Amino acid sequence: MKRAVAPPAPVLVLGAVASVQSGAAVATRLFPDIGPMGTLLMRLGISALLLLAVARPRWSGRSRADIALVVAYAVALAAMNGTFYEALDRIPLGIAVTVEFVGPLAVAVGGSRRRLDVVWVVLAALGVVLLTSGGAKGVDLVGVMWAAIAGVFWAAYILITQRVGRTYPGATGLAMGLAIGTVCVLPFGIAAGGTTLLHPDVLGRGAAVALLSSAVPYSLELFALRRLRASVFSVLMSLEPAMAAVSGLVFLGQHLKPREWIAVGCVMTASIGATRGARGAIPVEPGATPVEASAA
Repeated sequence: MKRAVAPPAPVLVLGAVASVQSGAAVATRLFPDIGPMGTLLMRLGISALLLLAVARPRWSGRSRADIALVVAYAVALAAMNGTFYEALDRIPLGIAVTVEFVGPLAVAVGGSRRRLDVVWVVLAALGVVLLTSGGAKGVDLVGVMWAAIAGVFWAAYILITQRVGRTYPGATGLAMGLAIGTVCVLPFGIAAGGTTLLHPDVLGRGAAVALLSSAVPYSLELFALRRLRASVFSVLMSLEPAMAAVSGLVFLGQHLKPREWIAVGCVMTASIGATRGARGAIPVEPGATPVEASAA
């Protein structure tokens, strides 16, 4: 009996990216019913239940420093996803992810002294300018602002995740962060969604968002990282803006203008260039990227 051939590791990473962006597309369909905050509550809550059942983290016996760390991680996680959903409610998925991606790009070049990284910063800035220079009939600037704020929280999330990964083994830190994050957004989610949160159809779509944005990509990344160099993983993750634009087109009918596609390409190129030169600037532990974002 032949053993099943495992898919190549890059295919698994691309599958994780596609899953995250598909989950974001499904999430936008929930906005008219329960709003961005209600959708976030569904996603974090269901993801937390799934991971708590699997990871079974130990809550007692932790030092104050460890508890403060995981709380900070949870706040960054919730804020990153909440502001991203607010952006998605106003601008196309591809544009939101492209603007948000400036956050991890800043982390990649922040500790570097290479002159070449100046080129990547300028290229990323050019991409953002192209996205926001459409005039009165262009992209919603409030949505761009929310995406930029999400990028700031994404950068903070990356930096905090490095410490969480060293303090909490396996997926325990992520499970605890999701649980605490759920508590943080609970009042906002209930205020936005009300009793609609309990409708079977809404629960079903919320579960789909949680699976596509958390469980599936987390598992795919876990298997891929066992067979993939960190540098290759980072480059593949840089394809997220393009995958987001494609998901927006396929699932939501969001057509980007040629100028906006060029902007996506600028940010992707900058991200690939920066991450290939960065040494350990971006963590590549499962769940440490916006896959849990993308958990977009």
